[in-house]
Amino acid sequence: MKFLDQAKIFVKSGDGGAGSVSFRREKYVAEGGPDGGDGGRGGDVWVECVDGLNTLIDYRYAQHYKAKVGMHGMGRNRTGARGADVVLRVPKGTQILEEDNETVIADLTEVGEKLLLLRGGNGGFGNAHFKTSTNQAPRHANPGQDGQEKWVWLRLKLIADTGLVGLPNAGKSTFLAAVSAAKPKIADYPFTTLHPNLGVCEIDGRGFVLADIPGLIEGAHEGTGLGDRFLGHVERTRVLLHLVDGSSEDPAESYRIIRGELEAYGNGLAEKPEIVCLSKADALSEELRDEKVAALEAACGQKPLILSSASGENVDTVQRMIIRAIDKDKQDEANAVPSNKEEEWRP
Repeated sequence: MKFLDQAKIFVKSGDGGAGSVSFRREKYVAEGGPDGGDGGRGGDVWVECVDGLNTLIDYRYAQHYKAKVGMHGMGRNRTGARGADVVLRVPKGTQILEEDNETVIADLTEVGEKLLLLRGGNGGFGNAHFKTSTNQAPRHANPGQDGQEKWVWLRLKLIADTGLVGLPNAGKSTFLAAVSAAKPKIADYPFTTLHPNLGVCEIDGRGFVLADIPGLIEGAHEGTGLGDRFLGHVERTRVLLHLVDGSSEDPAESYRIIRGELEAYGNGLAEKPEIVCLSKADALSEELRDEKVAALEAACGQKPLILSSASGENVDTVQRMIIRAIDKDKQDEANAVPSNKEEEWRP
């Protein structure tokens, strides 16, 4: 199934039905009076967050969604039927944005969340609604209200605990395949990964979700390469796992390039906890390891971990470090939330 994380769609709620102009006409009933019913309400447009979806591919081939119109009112005080609603089912982590693709209408992060996007038009009053003691035979009714319409953007941001970042061919997909059941495409050329991948990792009875995004290159925030649009999938993560290719000539420069792109992207990515690893260590001699670790440490300000997904070196250690970083971030988040519980009163 093709991965699609962004779609533009047109939505329209249903028009309300018109009221009816009718008079009671029965044998032996003189001057029966008005009996025109009201029009039915138009259908609403809803967005619902459901389980079992992980892409917006359904909105790639159908971009127009219109709720049904309300039925017109009829004689004998019969109200028109209500128009059927339209429900847009989206995966967890979907944002709904205005047509400018910047103003966020809603952010659906929990399965079961439901949003009323557009309300259907009210049905018009029939002539029975307007009868009074001085106007006993009204011959007019209201038309139904028009429904609302707009273009909106759907943008999916995957929900994961940890995000994998790094230059192309830094070993991100190999690490994901080594620690989870995910089967990303792996090859010895850049930009092998063209869309984000998710993997569920488990160690010591604990689990976490790992997101692998396509590699970044210098100038990604300006659209170079695949650009930085996939960085939205690691915005919700608690910790970043930054893999630096140990076989590169200057790992320190590789690290600085990615950090520069994270800072240019913004949205708090540069402030997230970061675990730095020198990957592909199996291809390095002991002397080269020490040299590149020292250079990378000077650039990032922390001791990088030597990692080899191919040989399994320090793979479990990295996972345990991720678990600890996630727990620490959760604890910091809990401590940062002020308690609403009032202190117990004592005389």
